[in-house]
Amino acid sequence: MENNFTETVRYYDAQKKVKEIRGFYEHLTVYVLCNPIVIVVNYMTSPEYLWWVWSVMGWGMAIILHGLKVFSLPPFFNKKWEQKKIQEILEKENKQRLESNYGNKSE
Repeated sequence: MENNFTETVRYYDAQKKVKEIRGFYEHLTVYVLCNPIVIVVNYMTSPEYLWWVWSVMGWGMAIILHGLKVFSLPPFFNKKWEQKKIQEILEKENKQRLESNYGNKSE
């Protein structure tokens, strides 16, 4: 019974990861397809000011951050970091609850 549950959880996690990767590739595809249009529009409307650079750089940074998150490259986006933060928050809430309960009893 527990083995089936574990396999189901693993399947769900793998399915979630595949959706995240697919989302990144869709985002990257839109970036690659749209930026040439942005560049052409810039050159057609105001070739004296190359504003497309800001669009490409800004969106490019978003693509990089998205890729880092999806592929778990930076330490502050991975599961270990998330679990550590969850534990910190739970411990802080428990401490506050204990302190408030203790304060209520002494009144």
